[in-house]
Amino acid sequence: MAKIEVKNVYKIFGTEPLTVLSMVKKGASKEEVLEETGHTVGLDNVSISVEEGETFVCMGLSGSGKSTLIRHLNRLIDPTDGEIIVDGTNVMQLNEKELINFRKHEMSMVFQRFGLFPHKTVMQNVAYGLEIQGKELQERNKIAMAQIEAVGLQGFENQYPSQLSGGMQQRVGLARALATNPEILLMDEAFSALDPLIRSDMQKQLLELQGQLKKTIFFITHDLDESLKLGDHIGILNHGRLVQVGTPEDIIMNPADDYVAAFVKDVNRAKVLRARTVMVQSEKLNGREIKLSESYKVDADTYIEEFLPRVLQDRSTIVVVDKKGDTMGYITEKELAISLSKTSHNEPKKTF
Repeated sequence: MAKIEVKNVYKIFGTEPLTVLSMVKKGASKEEVLEETGHTVGLDNVSISVEEGETFVCMGLSGSGKSTLIRHLNRLIDPTDGEIIVDGTNVMQLNEKELINFRKHEMSMVFQRFGLFPHKTVMQNVAYGLEIQGKELQERNKIAMAQIEAVGLQGFENQYPSQLSGGMQQRVGLARALATNPEILLMDEAFSALDPLIRSDMQKQLLELQGQLKKTIFFITHDLDESLKLGDHIGILNHGRLVQVGTPEDIIMNPADDYVAAFVKDVNRAKVLRARTVMVQSEKLNGREIKLSESYKVDADTYIEEFLPRVLQDRSTIVVVDKKGDTMGYITEKELAISLSKTSHNEPKKTF
């Protein structure tokens, strides 16, 4: 069972959203609805399934509906129509008390602008959610300190936010979100306000923490490189509509339409595609001879950029193996040329 299920969610902003809903369901575009009714379509029939322990990244340009969507998951925004299911519970059916408890224990949120209390120390900020949960001072300080150490801020626990850099402030925000040990971590453009180098460090730290904690993460960004780096699956929104969901490899190799193709056209594919994605099995070599005497083995999850130089230099054949060392397939120069070209195997469908 999925950890999070978004089922046929519509969100229409305006004075009479229900009267506009039928128009949207009949296929009216965001622009048509705005022109004819003055209402804004935030989400248009969005359905997403997020598995436990995975990082799901939702991306799109400004105004695509990303932040609207993530705020539905903890009911900061209620949908005009549709369901939000978390751990089998329909969040829309929770009463006020149940909703407060749900937000305290099930989910934590990391915001773009840090959202720290300026008058509280790092320790007090990180421990805030634990205080809300009613934990005693000694216990919450112990838990908070462990999270401060986990994000590399030991020695700064008595500092105030104004004394920290932007990257350090965001580490405090991340530590605070993790301190309550939530099942689900919501991250809304969490790193977009940071300088590029600091942003890269935070992405690396999140990947390291996720490798240990295996949280279910719903991450919002407008940056494709960030999506490809962090996401197990990526969902792409355009004008409130979900136009494609897939693994990073799916998105790169087979963009669903011109909107997605425009996003991925300048991506360094060697950094994204893995050996398993581009390999061919022996029966599909179509009679081509491969020189196994000039080959070497790589794990199926190895990125192309890690073995590309050797292939180009030695004209080697790559033997792709699984964790047991058994052969899964082969990669020759031909497979590399196809996979690294800018032209997809499937022509995208035009959307504009």
